[in-house]
Amino acid sequence: MFYFALSLLLIYLGSQLFHVPMKIMVRILINALLGCGALVLLNLAGGRFGIQIALNPLTALVAGFLGIPGIVLLLCMPFLL
Repeated sequence: MFYFALSLLLIYLGSQLFHVPMKIMVRILINALLGCGALVLLNLAGGRFGIQIALNPLTALVAGFLGIPGIVLLLCMPFLL
């Protein structure tokens, strides 16, 4: 009985150990998907209006890490420099 309770406790503690990093990873993944999707949509729809962002590793990284605010940053970058 003692080993059963100990194993349940260890399983609970192990799941709690991986729960918080998993939430962070899911949030980063969702943010990256939204940012890259917005970048693609902006290039598809913005081409008619002359608004385009070059697709290269740097812009993909900014869009992936920052998401929608990264897209706004990339749009404002030519005016800031």
